[in-house]
Amino acid sequence: MSQDILINWSPQETRVAVVEQGAVQEVHLERTLERGLVGNIYLGKVSRVLPGMQSAFIDIGLDRAAFLHVADLMPNIAAKHASPRDRTAPAAAAGDRPPTEAAGASPGPKVLTPNPVLPIERQIFEGQALMVQVLKDPIGTKGARLTAQISIAGRLLVFLPQDNHIGVSQKIPTAQREALRQRLLRLTATADGAPGGGFILRTNAEDASDDELGEDIAYLRKTWLRIKEAATRLPPASVLHEDLSLIQRVLRDLVSVDTQSIRIDSREQFGLLQAFATEFMPDTVSKLQHYSGERPIFDLFNIDEEIVRALSRRVDLKSGGYLVIDQTEALTTVDVNTGGFVGARNFDDTVFRTNLEAAQAIARQLRLRNLGGIVIVDFIDMVREDHKEAVLAEFRKQLARDRVKTMIGGFSQLGLVEMTRKRTRESLAHVMSESCHACSGKGAVKTARSVCYDILREILREARAFNPREFRVVASPQVVELFLDEESQHLAGLSDFIGKPISLQSEGSMTQEQYDIVLL
Repeated sequence: MSQDILINWSPQETRVAVVEQGAVQEVHLERTLERGLVGNIYLGKVSRVLPGMQSAFIDIGLDRAAFLHVADLMPNIAAKHASPRDRTAPAAAAGDRPPTEAAGASPGPKVLTPNPVLPIERQIFEGQALMVQVLKDPIGTKGARLTAQISIAGRLLVFLPQDNHIGVSQKIPTAQREALRQRLLRLTATADGAPGGGFILRTNAEDASDDELGEDIAYLRKTWLRIKEAATRLPPASVLHEDLSLIQRVLRDLVSVDTQSIRIDSREQFGLLQAFATEFMPDTVSKLQHYSGERPIFDLFNIDEEIVRALSRRVDLKSGGYLVIDQTEALTTVDVNTGGFVGARNFDDTVFRTNLEAAQAIARQLRLRNLGGIVIVDFIDMVREDHKEAVLAEFRKQLARDRVKTMIGGFSQLGLVEMTRKRTRESLAHVMSESCHACSGKGAVKTARSVCYDILREILREARAFNPREFRVVASPQVVELFLDEESQHLAGLSDFIGKPISLQSEGSMTQEQYDIVLL
């Protein structure tokens, strides 16, 4: 299936749209001010060693010094400064996992681990230059969290240049792991037959070919050579490697054999992307194009309109039916409705056709909105088993086009279809929107009449506790208007009952649920 990738760049934001057969399938966003430091590699300088905390502060050129714990040091650093007696101390298994994806990797050859028996002051010293990688971004008053165990993520693999560990993600079925590990051992062997660094095979590499794996290995090793070369010529507190920008990740993660063109509307970024592709991914250079048309690049396929629709709950189908998509912390629910579609034959045929169209639309919406985790789909109830099987087959067919791993079950006893889609990043809604300040994320607000009655009860409560000269109600225009009209009799009755005047003040900045009662 032919694919086009459009890149809209501006100094504050980069937007990428993946278009297949003229329809937008994926949207990716990256905002300049929200880019983190995780994954970046620095040539740090040890500014202070804290024996009591078995930690150190490292200057990496940020406003605050970063934090490194002894458990995140590499064994080769320890060996350089340890005495012979220290070097023979027993190793701890806690450090036997590489930092990026190794927690989910099957065991490979045993590697040395940092030795917690050897104190940090025997391993590093103030003023020492040390290559480190950011594990956690700075938060509040805390500096970044670092590790000296370097890992570099590729599209299919994670490279561990400082050891020879070969692992496979545990999310891949057990029966396939050993065969994949042997393939990786063969592909990563150097000319003399020795492994050239360690690798973790990621989940999305389960069905990758040898050529695809080989390209990723070459890219990762070339990246590591550049990092090492930079470490020899740059001063301490310098950046040696930044995690790829969204534009660069397009070439690494999104381009496939079906990609016809990659169009970008910035001449400067086109030049940078061309240089990156020439060095690391030469096969993609011919697909790069600079877009210089008068119309904004996203207008070519009405992508901005698609983004607006992707932020709404309701998705209309061409037949007249519609979907209702609700995203919660735990899962996403999709409800299929016939709407105005009545069909041309009978009710069973109408339901079947609506569900078929819904299966296609749901698969596209999952990609477009980047919905991950558990997804529950409530198709319209079907009586015939062959209709159910046809809808499931269509759903699986559409999900197979998704680059993100998905798993789908059959119809449950309640008529629901359960599936999962791997979380890769924040959903489009989480990136572009926030909870409504008026309803606090409930999706609804109290009616003006309900708020009026809340105010009347609150005034009565205050009148029993205090003895002011007057009560003043400050509320939204809708609530004040109702008090002056339909609820005026109830307001006057309460005023007579408590023996105090009640005045009203309209405040346009207040939401319908907000109010304040001032004691005068």
